[in-house]
Amino acid sequence: MAGRIRESDIALVRERSRIDEVVGDQVSLKRAGGGALKGLCPFHDEKTPSFNVRPSHGTFHCFGCGEGGDVIAFVMKVEHLSFVEAVERLADRAGIQLVYEGGGATIQRDRGTRSRLIEAHKAAAEYYAEQLASPEAQQAREFLAERGFDEAAARQFGCGFAPGGWDKLTKHLLGRGFELQELIKSQLTKEGRQGPIDRFHRRLLWPIKEISGDVVGFGARRIFDDDPIQAKYLNTSESVIYKKSQVLFGLDQAKREIAKRKQAVIVEGYTDVMAMHLAGVPTAVASCGTAFGTDHMNVLRRLLIDDDVNGEVIFTFDGDEAGQKAALKAFEGEQQFSAQTYIAVAPDGMDPCELRQAKGDVAVRDLVARRTPLIEFAIKAQLRAYDLDSVDGRVEALKKMVPFVAQIKDRAKRDGYATRLAWWVGWDDEAMVVRRVRQTAGGKAPVAAPRADPNQMALGVEVDGPQRPNPRDPRLVPEREVLKVALRLPEYAGPLYDSLPDEAFTDPAYVALHRAIRAAGGAASGLAGTTYLDAISQECSHASVKSVLTELAVEPLAVKQNDEFRYVSMVIARLQEVQVGKQVEDVKSRLRRLSPIKDADEYRALWGDLVALEEYRKALLQQSAGVL
Repeated sequence: MAGRIRESDIALVRERSRIDEVVGDQVSLKRAGGGALKGLCPFHDEKTPSFNVRPSHGTFHCFGCGEGGDVIAFVMKVEHLSFVEAVERLADRAGIQLVYEGGGATIQRDRGTRSRLIEAHKAAAEYYAEQLASPEAQQAREFLAERGFDEAAARQFGCGFAPGGWDKLTKHLLGRGFELQELIKSQLTKEGRQGPIDRFHRRLLWPIKEISGDVVGFGARRIFDDDPIQAKYLNTSESVIYKKSQVLFGLDQAKREIAKRKQAVIVEGYTDVMAMHLAGVPTAVASCGTAFGTDHMNVLRRLLIDDDVNGEVIFTFDGDEAGQKAALKAFEGEQQFSAQTYIAVAPDGMDPCELRQAKGDVAVRDLVARRTPLIEFAIKAQLRAYDLDSVDGRVEALKKMVPFVAQIKDRAKRDGYATRLAWWVGWDDEAMVVRRVRQTAGGKAPVAAPRADPNQMALGVEVDGPQRPNPRDPRLVPEREVLKVALRLPEYAGPLYDSLPDEAFTDPAYVALHRAIRAAGGAASGLAGTTYLDAISQECSHASVKSVLTELAVEPLAVKQNDEFRYVSMVIARLQEVQVGKQVEDVKSRLRRLSPIKDADEYRALWGDLVALEEYRKALLQQSAGVL
């Protein structure tokens, strides 16, 4: 066994290991004045950087948790190594060959230590990479080629192949001087019925690396139909060196770009990471054999966030139902993240690898560029379950979504999304939605079902004893004037009035009276005076509607003598303009719920309708100018 590391070598390791570079592999640092650098502490959870590094002194200190020391202490703490292992790790990094007192020039490691397990994985990764070129791995190479990955791409990501046979890797590593217990401890080998066997057989492999670049495990993909293990992917089981909740595939290659661009793209698989990087999105990473969680985010936060900038975390999910569920689950966790969180969904439910194959590198970059805020995606995904073209559907949507939006902890964001919720649903009273969201978030009032404004009620149902409308309500003035000319000047209103649909009226009493007029034969019936009003009265099923009839029949009209026809045309045009205005808002609401890229045909058709409606509305405004 080697002796102690020579003191002069330890000093040389400290000298050649710049603490800002070593810490920079784990934490995004920025200048803090006085020659210091600062970032988020890797030893405790914090939102404001309190972790300081002084390159000139070779030391670090966190004013939040009190951790501090030199470069060796940092490696010991962040990677959970002994002093000797930390020195050896830094020596390897700096290209220094250590001399052990009482031993000689060697880099021999103590058996079973973390460094030995890392070395075993490094040797295994090299062996698997060599096997990818063997005749047995032809199908693995074809798998990569079919997905657009050439030999250079395979080398970049360390792709390998686990050969057939029971213990080929095990024998190879034993021949390299590793002990069987080390291989079992590192999860490279396991006990079989007749002795030790390899963990993986006849599978395409990707090495899983820590942020430092050390291999700590493997992901293995099924490629042969006769593979007795049906699972498409197998991953190394957790071990002393591999914690799947803290490791992200591709992070060793992506870390510098993530820190530089303040952006991390989360994908779902190894080939997706490869496709993203090769397409020009070098910030892509993936979780390994587990869902992306808080521990993963904490790793990224140290690269993404500083005092001035909150980085972007962009999730890519399939566009199907499973992808939507993943997005909603991510929203639940998003509340813990300081970074801005987005989602990018490829067309036709393709993953990034499939998108690159089908449409090329530009399409992959565009996918990221067209990202949508995750909260927005989560809200819109749930709104698709409701008929937002009906008042009932809008009410039900608000009942479901107000508590959802109230979960947003950032007050400014919460109010903003409450306003947008009203917009997306097509609800006119934005202030009411914001108020309900605030009440729900603050617990100051029970969550009540949003009640439709009487002036926004659906109009295809029978009204039951409607209340007398306020004659001074400015929103109802056009409806009131049109009913008055239908009652008082039927000879001028005639077919023009009779063509108005129920939807032209919003107050239940006015709806009922309009129906009664039509039931009595309409303004074009030829009836007049008392006979006409009596016929309408007989069609009114409620006393309240009869009361409105008599009220409007005697209320003065703002019309000059010999100007009756023009006045009738103007007030009906004004009411039509109000109705068309609502149709315009409805089309705009539907357009806001569509993507001009994914729903291009429907979007263009609706846009054409909107242009036509706006032109019609403009003409009606000109016709009704100067009235009401």
